[in-house]
Amino acid sequence: MTKLERIQQWTAENSLDFTYISDPTTIEYLTGFASDPHERILALLVFPNQSPFLFTPALEVESAREAGVSFDIYGYLDHENPWAIIADKIRQRNNHPTTAGLDKIAFPVDHFEKLTENLTGVTFNKDISGLIDSMRAIKTEDEIQKMILAGQEADFAFETGFKAVKPGVKEVDVVAELEYALMKKGVMEMSFNTLVQAGKHAAEPHGESSTNVIENNQLVLFDLGTVHDGYMSDASRTVAVGKPSDKELDMHKVCLEAQLKAMDAVKPGITAEELDKIARDVITKAGYGEYFIHRLGHGIGMGTHEFPSIMQGNQMELKPGMCFSIEPGIYVPGFAGVRIEDCVYVTEDGSKPFTHTPKNLIYVDK
Repeated sequence: MTKLERIQQWTAENSLDFTYISDPTTIEYLTGFASDPHERILALLVFPNQSPFLFTPALEVESAREAGVSFDIYGYLDHENPWAIIADKIRQRNNHPTTAGLDKIAFPVDHFEKLTENLTGVTFNKDISGLIDSMRAIKTEDEIQKMILAGQEADFAFETGFKAVKPGVKEVDVVAELEYALMKKGVMEMSFNTLVQAGKHAAEPHGESSTNVIENNQLVLFDLGTVHDGYMSDASRTVAVGKPSDKELDMHKVCLEAQLKAMDAVKPGITAEELDKIARDVITKAGYGEYFIHRLGHGIGMGTHEFPSIMQGNQMELKPGMCFSIEPGIYVPGFAGVRIEDCVYVTEDGSKPFTHTPKNLIYVDK
């Protein structure tokens, strides 16, 4: 059964007249057609007993055909009402639709209102987001291979970035150097904004690289990833410039122990919350529990943050093919931050990482 046939089956099982899918990443996952519609409308309509159709801006119809979409593709011009056209095409397949499903997590409220204005009498009473999440959570061998290659690109980025770190250099200069090196290798897209954060700036887990100057005797946190054929890598390392303080060294030691123990524990059957607890207990026992302020990990694939969340309260058992990050962190405000992260894929008896850059504390200015 193909991915689209699974959506069609779900639509039929729930006695729906159609299912409306709007998330561009999900549409790419189901059809192979990648698009960023910006403010324009992109949608995939799936029916229980008829072929689906893709709705896209007119300027992308040919791109969709070239991507291999073999069913009907309808386009619209900027001056046209896309919602009226979608409603008309739905009614050509079912003249009196009454029930429908949609991906509620990805569907903006204003789009929903405009769609329902043009489809009066239709109740959108089923959310397909959970099914999409569960489908995307289990990667195929082909998907895993693409992520392995993205991981190799991330390892190269670390190698290049570490060489660029020295006292007096700005965080953004390090980012520019490693991304330029990637571009020269043909890697043109990062999976998120590359983070290089030095000293106390690294204590901001969701900070950005800045014009801060890297100083001697401090830690520098790297967080980066690339996109390879639509699939992401994501990894973090923390390195040393000069001679960091004993407390900074201890933070790195504890974080590394937590990360390695969690990595070793990954196997089918362990729950997400059990895995989180393994790492969290190490950090808490060492006295840094209040400074580990996020979940242990997140799913990864076509998106950098996907299902499942590796966190407290999630009792879902991990299964072969699941891919997610393991990234414990210790962030002491005004002082320093450490994070060590690899993404892994679950095998039949354990797991394997996508990145292989050493995790022991590297002194980059030697």
